[in-house]
Amino acid sequence: MMDAVSIRVPYKNLKQEVELVSADDDSHQRHRVQIQSSPEPLESPDSDRHHTPQKNCSLMTLILSCTIAAGVQFGWALQLSLLTPYIQTLGVEHAFSSFIWLCGPITGLVVQPCVGIWSDKCTSKYGRRRPFILIGSLMIAVSVIIIGYSADIGYVLGDTKEHCSTFKGTRTRAAIVFIIGFWMLDLANNTVQGPARALLADLSGPEQRNAANAIFCSWMAVGNILGFSSGASGNWHRWFPFLTSRACCEPCGNLKAAFLVAVVFLALCTLVTLYFAKEVPLTPKHPHHLSDSAPLLNEPQQNGSELSKLEIDTEFRHVPLEVKPDGHGMDNDIVGRKISEDDNTSLTDSPGAVLVNLLTSLRHLPPAMHSVLVVMALTWLSWFPFFLFDTDWMGREVYNGDPKGETAAKVQAYNQGVREGAFGLLLNSVVLGISSFLIEPMCKRMGARLVWASSNFIVFVCMAGTAIISFVSLRQMSDGVQDVIGANETTKIASLVIFTLLGFPLAVTYSVPFSVTAELTADSGGGQGLAIGVLNLAIVVPQMIVSLGAGPWDALFGGGNVPAFALASVASLAAGVIAVHKLPVLSSDSFKSTGFHFG
Repeated sequence: MMDAVSIRVPYKNLKQEVELVSADDDSHQRHRVQIQSSPEPLESPDSDRHHTPQKNCSLMTLILSCTIAAGVQFGWALQLSLLTPYIQTLGVEHAFSSFIWLCGPITGLVVQPCVGIWSDKCTSKYGRRRPFILIGSLMIAVSVIIIGYSADIGYVLGDTKEHCSTFKGTRTRAAIVFIIGFWMLDLANNTVQGPARALLADLSGPEQRNAANAIFCSWMAVGNILGFSSGASGNWHRWFPFLTSRACCEPCGNLKAAFLVAVVFLALCTLVTLYFAKEVPLTPKHPHHLSDSAPLLNEPQQNGSELSKLEIDTEFRHVPLEVKPDGHGMDNDIVGRKISEDDNTSLTDSPGAVLVNLLTSLRHLPPAMHSVLVVMALTWLSWFPFFLFDTDWMGREVYNGDPKGETAAKVQAYNQGVREGAFGLLLNSVVLGISSFLIEPMCKRMGARLVWASSNFIVFVCMAGTAIISFVSLRQMSDGVQDVIGANETTKIASLVIFTLLGFPLAVTYSVPFSVTAELTADSGGGQGLAIGVLNLAIVVPQMIVSLGAGPWDALFGGGNVPAFALASVASLAAGVIAVHKLPVLSSDSFKSTGFHFG
């Protein structure tokens, strides 16, 4: 009996008629293989082939379905502005405070890609994305409560009974609890972010993508503004005095109250998203699929519509087959091995397999992508020190305070500087939001390469400016210019200007590299998702380097944040120079902005 069997072969050389010869067939019967052009591109393992297409939803439904972005961003803004200063109030030295941020790049490297794959294949009756959003939101709520109450939990577990206003040592148990909550928070953030963006893509039709992205970014801007405003407020402990205790003084009370408000806000946003985002459940089927890296094996001039479908009309046997395309021999078990790999696609969903696939796919990227990866890595080497120490820099170098100062004035000055830094991040977010709408026309006029290079030169100037401001502020203190501890008006305004100016290059960093990557990989017949995953490596690896090295590097030069900022300035200058000379010149008409985001 003759059965028709469809086998999908990703190899670029199979473009003509080939012959299959059965190895144990005495008659050596030759079966004809016809390769036909397919109008549809082949699907990746995570394709939505069995996901019923949804009709375009209304604009109001899109707006309400994206509210989760504001809830997550509220907590992320508080994390950026308050947690590095707070860990030092528990007695952790400044040189080691950067180590706790190592969890962010680790979870971003492993958790987010895996959660993305798992949500693509989720067959829950509640939908593919919403179960992950709900679980991640619950994890965020638990983690921020652990962080907020870490000092109280440490007190109960046996930390010092001395009042927090007088004790200057290390509260070891509180610090451990804080670090556990901090790592849980990063894990939870990465669990929510991927499915939330995928949900947006599921709900919006092709003609709604730009509007949907703008809505998502707008909600993130709302979360940023509310979060940084909460961090800038120093009155939470007065509004909720019952949150302070013998182990939890003013900074702790402010952080605890702000995080509890974040939990309430996140719960509201999550419920709205889960209610209005109507998902069609995925039908549990298991078709054979191509590997996501297969399109990258094609020549650059090929696109998805030129990929081929292999149809074999032959007697299917479990025997080795010899494939001879145009007289050139191939491995005689390649077809059987490929089918075996497709039958075990679930094995590639493990975190280790995802990471290995990302690393091995580097050799399949277009040549120009290697320059993009280098520039991206240097860009993030310049940004991450700022993310780690922005508010701490305001408290230490600008306001000349100390979280563990011997005098109350020193501690108060540091807390005031942290709040002022959170206000600077608020201004940064406003500029970031406005700039995100200007990037696309700028790239169409100047080209993405020059826009990206210019943003790195701006970062270079701003990071160098932080060193100058720090030098002036410390010099004034040593000369006795200031009568009291704190920042004078000139250094304060200059610092806020730097925070504000950095909003524009940050918008470029969160937009242009991803658009450049999408264009460079578009001609490879797909694989953009894989290329974006590789680009993520150029983000998280520099974050790991900074997390491990920034604190000891600062300590090597006497402490403070200036050494890390100076190194960031050098990295941004190198990124700008390499961007001008090595990045490819892309068509300005093809640029599409991807919006902005944190985290």
